[in-house]
Amino acid sequence: MLMHANNNVYPVETATTGGKGITDLKPALQNIFGESLLEKEEFLQTFSRECYYIRNITSNGTVICTDTFKEEGHASDTHLDAESPTVESSGALVLLLVDGGSPVDVTDPKWEIFLVVKKISASSTNCIYQLLGFATVYRFYHYPDSSRLRISQILVLPPYQNQGHGRHLLEAVNSVASSENVYDITVEEPSEYLQYLRIFIDTLRLQSFEPTKLAVNTVISFLKEVNLSKRAQKSKMGPPSGLIEIARQKLKINKKQFLRCWEVLVYLNLDPQNPRCMQNFRTCIEDRVKGEVLDKGAESNGKRLIEVPTEYDNDISFVVVWSQDGVEGDSLEGEVGGDRKAQEQQLNELVEKEMEDIAEIAKKVSSFCKSDEKQMGQC
Repeated sequence: MLMHANNNVYPVETATTGGKGITDLKPALQNIFGESLLEKEEFLQTFSRECYYIRNITSNGTVICTDTFKEEGHASDTHLDAESPTVESSGALVLLLVDGGSPVDVTDPKWEIFLVVKKISASSTNCIYQLLGFATVYRFYHYPDSSRLRISQILVLPPYQNQGHGRHLLEAVNSVASSENVYDITVEEPSEYLQYLRIFIDTLRLQSFEPTKLAVNTVISFLKEVNLSKRAQKSKMGPPSGLIEIARQKLKINKKQFLRCWEVLVYLNLDPQNPRCMQNFRTCIEDRVKGEVLDKGAESNGKRLIEVPTEYDNDISFVVVWSQDGVEGDSLEGEVGGDRKAQEQQLNELVEKEMEDIAEIAKKVSSFCKSDEKQMGQC
């Protein structure tokens, strides 16, 4: 059974076999969908009738950037408001292709959509636009007179994945955020790959940001001179607090995202032939990971949520109970498991995973810059 989301039509082919159960689906489904049902051939004809649908929709949007393909045609990023029927039509794709995805409320004007489309010449006078992917963004109010963009979903259709279109969508959102001077950009429950892509893109932006260069050089000098493994206190290689605010103002990168990119930036500037420098970096990562585990345990230590009946809504009625001795809370042992030896092993595994992730992103950034140097003469 096929569904055409734009016009809400559902084509059905009838079949009669000798098997058990319903063999003629049309009468059964007719009772559910009514006149929305149509035959397969009629459904397929809608594709030729509406081949210019994406072109007509994007004509009402703003083209943010274009990129030439090696093959015929070029891609462009277009920015639309939520009133566009494309937003409603994209809901079916989100439900089918995004785990845990949900359609947006098209009646809310704060929703915006970014499309990446491919322009193909159909004839000497006409062209067809293919939808390659899209991103939905919600614009929150930020006190006192600004707004914050939250990326809700980014979807590149399966045939066009691993071709750089997700990066183009993120860069388009960054471009709009900078041009409209929003407060910052956040992402709603990003997948592991989307977070990887965000760090890669923002690290590239920060790498050419002059205030960041100066701060990174200071940290590198520090890591070369000291021996953090022999220090009793927690080791830190974080950026100056003022730099985080400058990056937010200029690049719209929020603090949490900046700190992720910062570690990659520092790693990119380390001397791999300097064992002290590399060990100091690892010590800082280890202290950060350990601190996150301890902080997570401390946040829940001694706290419980207890549901209480009310005359309103039992699903959202609860009280928070806090115990000073923390008996009811989760301890550090609960976070990283069992005895001391097991804790150390699990902590080392977490640190190794962090180091691998940082090294992988740094390698991709370095490779991208080298490729870009060949094409543009600089990174």
